[in-house]
Amino acid sequence: MNISIQNCNNILSGTISIVDGALNIKYAVNGTGKSTIAKAICATVRGDEQSLSSLKPYAFMNDEDGHESSVTGIDGIRSVMIFDESYIDQYVYLPDELLKNSFEIFVKTPDYDRHMDQIQQLLSEIGNAFQTNPELDELIATFAQFLDSCGRSQTGLAASGAIVKGLGKGNKLSHIPPELESFRPYLSNTHEAGNVKWLKWQSDGRKYLELAEQCPYCSGSIEHTKSKIERISEEYDSKAIEHLNKILSVFDRLFPYFSESTRNQLQIITNNAGNMNAQQKNYLHEIKQQIYTIHAQLISLKGLGFQSLKDVEHMADRLREYLIDLRLFSHLQSDLMGQKIREMNTSIELVLEKASRLQGEVNQQNILICRTIQENSAIINEFLRCAGYNYAVSIEETEGKSYKMILRPTGVDTEISSVREHLSFGERNALGLALFMFSAIKENPDLIILDDPISSFDGNKKFALLNMLFMSEKCLRNRTVMMLTHDFNTVIDVIHTMPQNFSPAPHGAFLSTKDGILEEKPIRKDDIKSFYQIAIENMQAGINSLNKLVYLRRLLEIEGNKGLAWQLLSNLFHKRAIPEIHENGIRPMTSEEYIEASEVIRNYIPEFNYADEYAKTQDDSILIRLYNESVSNYEKLQLYRIMYNENHDNPVIKKFINETFHVENDYLFQLNPREYDIIPQFVIAECDRDIIAN
Repeated sequence: MNISIQNCNNILSGTISIVDGALNIKYAVNGTGKSTIAKAICATVRGDEQSLSSLKPYAFMNDEDGHESSVTGIDGIRSVMIFDESYIDQYVYLPDELLKNSFEIFVKTPDYDRHMDQIQQLLSEIGNAFQTNPELDELIATFAQFLDSCGRSQTGLAASGAIVKGLGKGNKLSHIPPELESFRPYLSNTHEAGNVKWLKWQSDGRKYLELAEQCPYCSGSIEHTKSKIERISEEYDSKAIEHLNKILSVFDRLFPYFSESTRNQLQIITNNAGNMNAQQKNYLHEIKQQIYTIHAQLISLKGLGFQSLKDVEHMADRLREYLIDLRLFSHLQSDLMGQKIREMNTSIELVLEKASRLQGEVNQQNILICRTIQENSAIINEFLRCAGYNYAVSIEETEGKSYKMILRPTGVDTEISSVREHLSFGERNALGLALFMFSAIKENPDLIILDDPISSFDGNKKFALLNMLFMSEKCLRNRTVMMLTHDFNTVIDVIHTMPQNFSPAPHGAFLSTKDGILEEKPIRKDDIKSFYQIAIENMQAGINSLNKLVYLRRLLEIEGNKGLAWQLLSNLFHKRAIPEIHENGIRPMTSEEYIEASEVIRNYIPEFNYADEYAKTQDDSILIRLYNESVSNYEKLQLYRIMYNENHDNPVIKKFINETFHVENDYLFQLNPREYDIIPQFVIAECDRDIIAN
């Protein structure tokens, strides 16, 4: 597919190509716009108009009618994932987990889902009994409210529980003192806790009684009723009434599930005129124990599934434990409760008939989880080992019956809790990239973007990353991947040295941006050459003789031949009229040495004549003409250096110019600089500025 990008940061327009189902490696120098390309594609695919518009070039920021940022040609891309710094910040090295959603990524495979569907189907009778029975859900919730009202006490009723606080001193709503009978409509109003709200309102108003002998609401006289009004707050506590309302409501919902004798006894307890006695408290504690047991059983049944059965060796025995014998629960022997329990027991009996099949599915799921965890952990740990990182990951079950990935130092059982702080920058990026790979495999997006993922690593770590990403058993093979990089060594490995290790074959391209125009040029295996090949090829090309001599000088450097020919060329580029020998001091070059050096040079460049070439270096008009005629930025740079002889006032530009003139920072294999503009445009712009000013 051909993707066109318009008006995104430094890219005014340009097109790149991506081959489906393969690795597409895009090599470019820094400043070309690699990250801009990644951000623009991601924003467009995700429909994030705000992020896309933020890429609008500053020159057009106030232009409301045009020059909008846009990306076209991605109609076939519906989803995208990108590995960059924001991915690590958002998903990796979280406080309680090495990778967000570890279970979903490393354990929950399609096979896992298939086995879970079969397990759930076998348990469907129990599941359906709950899913189609909201009354049972309500009963479980009411049981929970009753247990909560009892408070947290193992031996009886807690003094802090709603039962003791609400009923401990009797039911004051049923037994209102005679002198307060006129307030019954307010005290008996339990609708939406109206009595509680009234008591709070009445209590809050007491402070106004001290201001005057009149009602603070209607200003009527309270001379004869003030003590009666004050008695309300003395007799009734709004919080106690709130607890009483709550427990009476719970009992009202539970009454249909209690036996007749229990209902009768509860009627007596809930209508006490005085304090609840020890026998009544003990009676309520008995009810609490029976409800607690039934409630726990119902909750276990509601959560019955793979997680609760995966460690069970004898499935039938475990399922029988869920059967409820209502005869053992004297307080809950009502017709309605019997009906509910029979429904549950019947559903369990149906599952028991399939216990052997259920046992088999659970066992297979356990085996699958173990195998999946081992395989995924092994891939990451093999990468860490090959890359020289002394760490290992493991995927372990959590208390919540899920799984998470943790990191440990090799040979140590202690988990690294603060991974982000413990690992170095390079270690975080390397492990983060490994984890991203598994996320991408799980999500399976239409396009995976790796934004300069491995440029900062040394050789063996780069190879280990490439091997894991594209050549391991579980990797990004056969997926559409765009890798953006400024590291040419990676391009050499992928396109030149081991393309046979990738399936399908990878596709390489060189990106350059000049005056806002993004251009792409394919990089094939034959385009990556040794400098010897490049030098010979370019010395035979139709370029000016000074640049031919630059290529020859670097060729002699690569060959380790800094003899007389190299010395003579060095004299030429330093603009010396009389050649010198710089070796154990400085002396003039003899005529014999001069002739010998010239003959070596003519073996490569037959037209060479030192005097003629020296004359060119002395004439700026000739050098400027040659500079302007050069189509290669690399050759422009060499002519610029000859002209200014290391005198640029910008130390960064000066260093760059000098390094391209010598060989020490070159790769063994290169792209031909006459065909690929590997010199950043900002450097040439600096050179152009000086040339124009000359």
